[in-house]
Amino acid sequence: LDVAFIAAASAEDCLLAGFTTMRDAGSHGNGNADVAVRDAINRGEIIGPRLSVATAGIRFGPKDPRGPDVARAMVREQLKDGATHIKIYPSGGYSFTPEGVLQVTATLTLAELQAIVDEAHKNQLRVMAHTFGGQGLADAVTAGVDTIEHGQGLTQELANTMVQKGLYYDPTIVRYTLASIDASDKERTGGKYSIIPIFEKNVRMAIATKGLKVVFGTGVDGAMYPYGSQGREFEAVVKYGMTPTRALQAATSLGAENMGWEDRVGTIEKSKFADLVAVSGDPLADITELQRVKFVMKG
Repeated sequence: LDVAFIAAASAEDCLLAGFTTMRDAGSHGNGNADVAVRDAINRGEIIGPRLSVATAGIRFGPKDPRGPDVARAMVREQLKDGATHIKIYPSGGYSFTPEGVLQVTATLTLAELQAIVDEAHKNQLRVMAHTFGGQGLADAVTAGVDTIEHGQGLTQELANTMVQKGLYYDPTIVRYTLASIDASDKERTGGKYSIIPIFEKNVRMAIATKGLKVVFGTGVDGAMYPYGSQGREFEAVVKYGMTPTRALQAATSLGAENMGWEDRVGTIEKSKFADLVAVSGDPLADITELQRVKFVMKG
């Protein structure tokens, strides 16, 4: 029951921060609670953004039955549960070699990934892949997932393939440069290594890659990254190489395309939802204005 109250408060915090439409990236052990939150918002019972939800997300544990057919069935099950996009986890834990090279465990096979993408696309669902590099990241790109989320260890070669395939990249910079991540990595490696410098390098490279569709996303989770504070991501993407204009497009028109909702949201046009925010200054001159939203209109 606590989760329901927390979710309602979090949804309101997100909307008041100016986020009128969001993807929820998995219910993290709360079953299909994200569906209930989405539906309560749509019925006007609580205040929040319109949501695309992923329900539980697809991952395999060590004792789970596996294979492409099982993976397809999981997509169909999540669609039945109310998912409007599919979240997958092709990468597991990571570690470092003694020389500091990032090693990531792949958790889904290429055949399983291809089955998931095929089944999702047959049902008009897009696929977002939480991936930390290694074989899982390479296979997710090969399989043609719609969005690579986070993407630590992304290479120029993979970024170029993403451009060719028209895939989107969501770096979630603030969430994955938290001091707690650095501290944990340093503790595990005797103070030697952290994933953060690797991540920072690939984010800069991705933003600089001509034609790569880099979208705005946050991974905001309420714990070390409070709901309603995700406007900080605008400042981060600009710091790592975006122009303020491109940062705004990443969160609006390009973000809508990434969801497959460009017919409804993302630009101010006739027949689309009337979603507007107002700030006191010019965000093109000072992108941090978007952390101080004064007015929000949804629909």
